Amino acid sequence: MTDDTPIRLLLADDHPVVRAGLRAVLETEPGLLVMAEAATAEDAVSRAAEGDIDVVLMDLQFGKGMGGAEATARITARPGAPRVLIVTTYDSDADTLPAIEAGATGYLLKDAPPEDLAAAVRTAAAGRTTLAPTVADRLMSRLRTPGTALTRRETEVLALVADGLSNQAVGARLHLTEGTVKSHLARIYAKLGVDSRTAAVAAAIDLGLIRR
Repeated sequence: MTDDTPIRLLLADDHPVVRAGLRAVLETEPGLLVMAEAATAEDAVSRAAEGDIDVVLMDLQFGKGMGGAEATARITARPGAPRVLIVTTYDSDADTLPAIEAGATGYLLKDAPPEDLAAAVRTAAAGRTTLAPTVADRLMSRLRTPGTALTRRETEVLALVADGLSNQAVGARLHLTEGTVKSHLARIYAKLGVDSRTAAVAAAIDLGLIRR
């Protein structure tokens, strides 16, 4: 991509007001061109495959249907795929880890200043990573103290426990046996230094591992 070639964008968010806000910010920036919008993750996947998009700005939550992390994985799995920049309100590990593992180039929060958003788009287009400060801080903490960090599966289990699901229901949702769920919870308790489901959920929320 030469310096005078515009960076072509796809805005994927189920809220029209959010898409309009992103468009308003990005269209004032030189060298950025909003090509299309998508109101569902499925539409984002199909539109991104047309070959004329450089960066997809992807929300994580789309109500019913596919989520943003799954859409990111499908988009980035294709040869010559556009970069995906997550733009969301959520910064818990339960949200960031699946998105980053799915291939997102960057992760930004919706309250970021306009100049940070434009810079993140340009960084993503160049194949480099931009992370919201809170996300970057927690990823660094995971690297420094890997023995105490919850795995993605443990985070998924705890998020469902926080939603009020029983061990049996968690197992059914994640296709695990009830015994495996109990084993995950035992490791979670040990890592968080707690001895109950309630205490584990409270500690995980305080640490930003799952959503409040």
